[in-house]
Amino acid sequence: MRRPQRIEYENAFYHVMNRGRERHTIFHGDEYYLCFLETLAQAQLRFKCIVHAYCLMGNHYHLLIETPNANLGRVMRHINGVYTQRYNRLRLTDGPLFRGRYKAILIDHDAYLLQLSRYIHRNPIETKEPLVAQLEDYPWSSYPAYIGKVKPTDVLERETIYKMLGHKQQYKGYSDFVMQGIDKETEMFHRKGNMAAIFGDKAFKEWVYEALLPELGAERKSRVVQPDLTMQQVTDGVAA
Repeated sequence: MRRPQRIEYENAFYHVMNRGRERHTIFHGDEYYLCFLETLAQAQLRFKCIVHAYCLMGNHYHLLIETPNANLGRVMRHINGVYTQRYNRLRLTDGPLFRGRYKAILIDHDAYLLQLSRYIHRNPIETKEPLVAQLEDYPWSSYPAYIGKVKPTDVLERETIYKMLGHKQQYKGYSDFVMQGIDKETEMFHRKGNMAAIFGDKAFKEWVYEALLPELGAERKSRVVQPDLTMQQVTDGVAA
């Protein structure tokens, strides 16, 4: 089966994820986490991407990235490729590190960027066994910087999300927002077994479908933009 087409355009926002091959650990200690963050910073400088949030877990990572130059593919080839090389040098191993192609979800940032940042930052306490008692104590996430507990790294840009929050007390406002828990719509989207390539409202999906994928046939477009259909609608359509 042909892979879904990547959707790239200037100033697009993405939730990017990748996992270790066969769910193997990709971060074995502080030096690995720091190495990944260094690689991320280099990608930012080289390709002018903007990192709005990140969370590095034991066997996978989450990034919230904006691409002013419509170059997500080049950004991610650098991040995954260079980190794999550095990982192999640290472990004295060789071969592929990740399970394969990264997952990139195009985000309707006007509607969902704030909620998605919360989803990413809550990962350490949303596991079956939380990694920390207090979310602010997880060091390999941008959340501590968002609430003012640590100095933000040069790679992190927080102002866009602060503006969307619209709270005078940025640190407390964002902390309160994250502690409310993941909203149902974001939770349901990420529970899908085969997540859509787009997280947005109907108007945003229609814009992507018509403006960004004009050369694709309907069948291939459907792999990229999953329609908002219930199972009953699908059954009725097939029966008809």
